[in-house]
Amino acid sequence: MHWTHITDWDGAYSNLNHVPDADGYPPRWEADARSFRASLGDRARAGLAYGPGPRQAFDLFLPEAGPHGLAVFVHGGYWRRFDRSLWSHLAAGPVARGWAVAMPTYTLAPQARIATIAREVATAIIAAAAEVPGPIVLAGHSAGGQLVTRMVCGDEPLDEKTASRVSHVVSISGVHDLRPLMRTAMNADLGIDPAEAMAESPALLTPRPGTRLVAWAGGAELPEFQRQSALLANVWAGLGAATTSVVEPGKHHFDVIDSLAAADGALTRALTDI
Repeated sequence: MHWTHITDWDGAYSNLNHVPDADGYPPRWEADARSFRASLGDRARAGLAYGPGPRQAFDLFLPEAGPHGLAVFVHGGYWRRFDRSLWSHLAAGPVARGWAVAMPTYTLAPQARIATIAREVATAIIAAAAEVPGPIVLAGHSAGGQLVTRMVCGDEPLDEKTASRVSHVVSISGVHDLRPLMRTAMNADLGIDPAEAMAESPALLTPRPGTRLVAWAGGAELPEFQRQSALLANVWAGLGAATTSVVEPGKHHFDVIDSLAAADGALTRALTDI
């Protein structure tokens, strides 16, 4: 008989200690993102404000012709790190397939609670949707996976007009049940309490009618990320959503997003094939 029992909660969620050369990824992301922005020229619209805060802005990347619709990518970093400038290159795949891509920055913890961050992301999506007609597809990585799936819960912070345009959501290595994070040291910054965990965990909420979910994780991820991904697909399938769960062989938490940078990438197809 095999028992699953977590005793090291920080280790269970520490990608920095699990991924080889973890510290080398952010500089590479930043360089790739800068190069992609330069390659688009005036089709890269940077720093579009969606609110008065210093981090309340998004970048919008446009295809050569009129867009098929709007793809939104929400970055991770455990709600505590990073901004939109590191991820621009992940728009390359959807842009090459004719989609406009918005990438927002949001206020980080501990300056903002997760509930507040979710509402900022919703405001950013609404603002981007006003710029681009057509269907909307949402993708988020890690903490961003929680944020984009939160957008399609029954009490989602999106307005009805924008929510009705959302075709589907792709959560990449998402954290969908916040309760385990209350046992980690990072909760000193996040401040998750039982009430917020219940209110902001997509796995504990009901998806909006008609929701379609792709729950994606890497085969070389920490077990908790694979479990969290499969959990949401399982729970939401039982609540009426159309779900599919994908484990991409060999990918860890930091390279699982790579295929968004390619027009024929697996994640690009999952996001833009509607």
